Amino acid sequence: MPKMKTHRGAAKRFKITATGKVIKNRSFKSHILEKKSAKRKRQLRHSTVASESDFKRVKRMLPYS
Repeated sequence: MPKMKTHRGAAKRFKITATGKVIKNRSFKSHILEKKSAKRKRQLRHSTVASESDFKRVKRMLPYS
């Protein structure tokens, strides 16, 4: 059986932790920033754990993580 291919787009966006959780960067930080408060923009800098419902899909795209 051939090797499974890693989804390169997903590999650049997600990271799997040692406990198997999926880390992702937050969205809404690229443009139209004037109307967003400084507090909101500051909080968007930090990465977060992806929702439980996305775990299975992301892990299938990253078979060797």
